[in-house]
Amino acid sequence: MDVSAEKSVQVLNAQGQSPFVIVCDHASNRLPAKYGDLGLSQTERVSHIARDPGALAVSRELSQMLDAPLVQSTVSRLIIDCNRDLDAPDLIWTLSEATRIAANEAIDAQERQYRITHFHQPYHASIETLLEARRHAGQETVLVCMHSFTPVYHGVARPRPIHGGLIHGADTSYTKGLFEALQNEAPDMNIGWNEPYAALNGVTLTLEKHGDGRGLDATMIEIRNDEILEPAGVSLWADRLARCLEAARLARKEAMAI
Repeated sequence: MDVSAEKSVQVLNAQGQSPFVIVCDHASNRLPAKYGDLGLSQTERVSHIARDPGALAVSRELSQMLDAPLVQSTVSRLIIDCNRDLDAPDLIWTLSEATRIAANEAIDAQERQYRITHFHQPYHASIETLLEARRHAGQETVLVCMHSFTPVYHGVARPRPIHGGLIHGADTSYTKGLFEALQNEAPDMNIGWNEPYAALNGVTLTLEKHGDGRGLDATMIEIRNDEILEPAGVSLWADRLARCLEAARLARKEAMAI
C-alpha cells in the first residue's frame, strides 16, 4: 500500500462509548514528502490556509472528556480539501484568500485522481466504517464536525465579531439545541448561526454526507481560532462544548418523546 494512503487519516478511540462522534476535516498542515513545500513559506504552511488552527486540539480534548471516537485527516487541505465535493472548484486550492498556490495550478487528471484516491476517499471511508459499526452495534450517534476560522478575513480591518458559529445540515433541530445551550452557558458570548459560513458556501460536505446522509443528529462547529491557540482556551472550549453538546442531546430526546 502507498505510504501516503496509510497516513491520510487517523481514527482515535474508535470503541468510545459516547453518543458523540467527532470529525476534524482540517486537522493537519502536513504535506506528504512528494509535494515538498508547494512553493509556500513556513509562515504560510502553518497558517489557516493549510489547516484549522486549534480545531484538532479541541477535538482531542473533547474525545478524551466524552469518551468519543475522533476521525481526523492527517493531510493539509492544500493537497486536497476533505470538506469539499469532488466537483467543487476549491477541492484543490489554487488561491486561498490572497495566497497563490502555484504548485496546484497545473495538476493533471492523473494527479487529481491520485489525491482523491489516497487522501480524500480514505478519510470519508474511515468515517463511514466507524458510523456503520456503531449502527450495527445499536449505538446512538451524534456527529460533530469541528472547525476553526480566522479573526480577520480577506484583510478586512474589523475582526469578525463572533466567538464561534454553528452550521446546520438539512435538519436544524440538534444545532438549534446546541445554539440555545451555548447561549445559556455564556450569555455574553457571541455565537453565530450559519456563520462564518453556511451550507450555501459549499463547506458542509462532511456534515451532509455522513450526518444528513445517515439521518443522524449532526452539527458543524466553528471556533474563532484566536480563542483556541493556547491550552487554556482549548480547555475552556472543550469543557464548554462537552456540557452543551450533552445538554442539546438531552433536550432533543425530550422533544422527540413528547
